[in-house]
Amino acid sequence: MPINWFPGHMNSTRQAIKDRVKAGLDVVIELLDARLPGSSSNPLLAALTTGRPSLKVLNKQDLADPAATTDWLDFYNAQPHTRAIALDAGDKSPARALAKACRELAPGRGDLHKPLRVLICGIPNVGKSTLINTLVGKRAAKTGDEPGITKTEQKIVLENGFYLFDTPGMLWPRIAIEQSGYHLAASGAIGRNAFDEEEVALELIAVLKRRYPERLRERFGLAELGADEAVLEAIGVKRGAKVRGGGVQMHKAAEALLIDYRQGLLGRITLETPEEMAAWRRAAAAEEARKAEEAEADRLADKERRSGRRAASSGDA
Repeated sequence: MPINWFPGHMNSTRQAIKDRVKAGLDVVIELLDARLPGSSSNPLLAALTTGRPSLKVLNKQDLADPAATTDWLDFYNAQPHTRAIALDAGDKSPARALAKACRELAPGRGDLHKPLRVLICGIPNVGKSTLINTLVGKRAAKTGDEPGITKTEQKIVLENGFYLFDTPGMLWPRIAIEQSGYHLAASGAIGRNAFDEEEVALELIAVLKRRYPERLRERFGLAELGADEAVLEAIGVKRGAKVRGGGVQMHKAAEALLIDYRQGLLGRITLETPEEMAAWRRAAAAEEARKAEEAEADRLADKERRSGRRAASSGDA
């Protein structure tokens, strides 16, 4: 099932980013979730900030697979006009590396006469507000476990000649890659009313069985991993989500799995690789092209039918 979530304030965010680019912008910081660096990268943001140097920050690296994080850093650092670093939003030492990386991306800016103007963006619940508070050294931005805490743009002076413009978390109107929708939902980036938790949990189990089967076994004390539904049911049994008569409340089992994943209790896990993301994007592009061809064929057929009716009508006259 396709998963999408685009509340009204995200339209305002899109316009705010357009306005900020027009007003002048030197560097774009995009905060990514290190557990899903491809799925958490916003294609709408890339379109809105074309031509601006980009700093990709893989946040929550303490929850991600270190080897996979290295692969993603290499992937992003190989792109032109792009730097990538990994950090934990609450760790002050790596957070300071942001200013250095931004200055390297925009040499010649960063004093009172030519201030460095930096836009920081990210999907909801990726830890942006926590990072800003760490950088500033005080509670400058609201934080929370639910997506959509920040609602309006903020201008923050980090130091003399360094202006940081914070925007609300923003997804994109339609998530074309089905796997990305599931990964975003599992991470907590999408409002819970926009997806079915049991369906997302089953997709998460499929990924974990393929990439980290031992984590599932260890966390939930499972002797073996059968079908995805059977695994989720076994998790429910282990967590006491049983109902009268011996059944299992699958919704509660799904909640238990998703909470454990989001809190890092399953260990350091990354849900996707650069190669997988590239394949998913190719497949999505091919599907979009197929749909466009079908729509064009339908349009031409409809046009031909209308022409035929007009011709028949003229002949009758």
